[in-house]
Amino acid sequence: MAPVSLSPVSVHPQQRWALLAVCLAALALPLSFSAGAVAVPALARSAAASPTALAWVTNAFMLTFGSLLLAAGGLADRYGRRRLFLLGTAGFALATGLVCIAPTLPWLDLARGLQGVAAAAALASGSAALAHAWQGPARARVFALLGTTFGAGLALGPLLAGLLLQVLGWRSVFAAGGVLTLVAFGLGVRVLPESHGERRRLDIGGMLSFSLTLAALTLALLWLGEFGLHAVRVQLALLATLLLGGVFVCIERRHPSSLLDLSLFSQTAFLGVQLLPVATCFGYVVLLVVLPLQLLGVHGQSPTQVGLQMLALSAPMLVLPLLAARWAERIGAARLCTFGLLVCACGLYLLSRHAAHPSPLQWLPWLMLIGAGTALPWGLMDGLSVSVVPVKRAGMAAGIFGTVRVAGEGIALAAVTALLALLIGHQLQGAPSASLARAGAYLATGAQAQAQALLPTMGSAQVRLASGEALATLLRVLALLTAGSAVVLHLLLTRASGNPAAEQAA
Repeated sequence: MAPVSLSPVSVHPQQRWALLAVCLAALALPLSFSAGAVAVPALARSAAASPTALAWVTNAFMLTFGSLLLAAGGLADRYGRRRLFLLGTAGFALATGLVCIAPTLPWLDLARGLQGVAAAAALASGSAALAHAWQGPARARVFALLGTTFGAGLALGPLLAGLLLQVLGWRSVFAAGGVLTLVAFGLGVRVLPESHGERRRLDIGGMLSFSLTLAALTLALLWLGEFGLHAVRVQLALLATLLLGGVFVCIERRHPSSLLDLSLFSQTAFLGVQLLPVATCFGYVVLLVVLPLQLLGVHGQSPTQVGLQMLALSAPMLVLPLLAARWAERIGAARLCTFGLLVCACGLYLLSRHAAHPSPLQWLPWLMLIGAGTALPWGLMDGLSVSVVPVKRAGMAAGIFGTVRVAGEGIALAAVTALLALLIGHQLQGAPSASLARAGAYLATGAQAQAQALLPTMGSAQVRLASGEALATLLRVLALLTAGSAVVLHLLLTRASGNPAAEQAA
């Protein structure tokens, strides 16, 4: 059976249309993330802003999106999944309109945060609705299709953004996602049935402490790249992260209807599956943001050139995830995921050898290798997340996995941006340390003009070379992290072989 084929005998046509509505939302949300990154260099040229304000164009969306997914899942169970899906898709379209008319960068960042809130409502409620409507093997195939659609949104974002940026300007880049969610809203009104989950008491304390923990951590990482570890604000943000994280754990251990079932993390297979989205964040997702910022803002390539290179990175995501589900039946999902991550790590290392002098022709084969390696586990992650736990806990498992994926992307992006800023600052010479740190932060977000103003004694060629050398070092670090994740994943899923559910999945 094909990995996403759904039997016409057992599936009502309304279910297919409902699946399409949720998949359209799942396409629009990551597209807004990856396409928005391409617009940042254009925003940097048109608005005077700090590196942190520029970074929040992408991080504000990912922060609210990731931190509210679990809370949105609880609200959907209590008040109705159809209702929250319609509110989420309509809210996303409205927030997109606010992004497009934002008069200043802070207002745009605020509107991007509202987009993330609506995205969390749409994805959590849509996923829960699908988990309710589909059972057994069909549910795994539906979630595999949902994950593939999510990947397609990430894949197509940079290319679409490059084309729109040249023709219609940066506002059109953000508008594309709003159009898709409007279509998803229209379909949802007509075909999505209402369903509810267990009406449990809401964990308000858990929702607030979890969201604030992620906010403090993201802010600490962004400030780290701009001001360095010794800055008081960075240390206070890190301290707040630890304290809020401790408060969240205490609340979840005592609350009768906790937002997050911490006992799931004691299961080795479940813990291994959570590592998959983290590994793909460092090996693939962050590149969809970091590389366009460097190629567009620092190295001066055209949006079309950058879009084509990002398409080479993401093209395997459109084909291989669906094939991976079929191959996994023969060689096992654990082996295939491990192999894919190792291939991705090899691609990252080979790309690092050409990062100092980026050339589209030299980059294309290694970008495709990275994309192919990531695509193998990508199509299996969503199905694995619900296969390694009992069926009655599949909804919570899917919610936790979605939170780890989206929140992990936001945190990984902030961490990688901070590391790149520090590496660039280390490569630069001939200016006060404070100026070097701030210039590195600007270059990490693609704002070369602002960085150059802080380095009057350095030529643009020297600045580009320093940024390229820092990018090469970053890619080698990411290769090491991805390879290490592959080893740990293999060990975790191997140890879980005694668990029948994990054995079937792995």
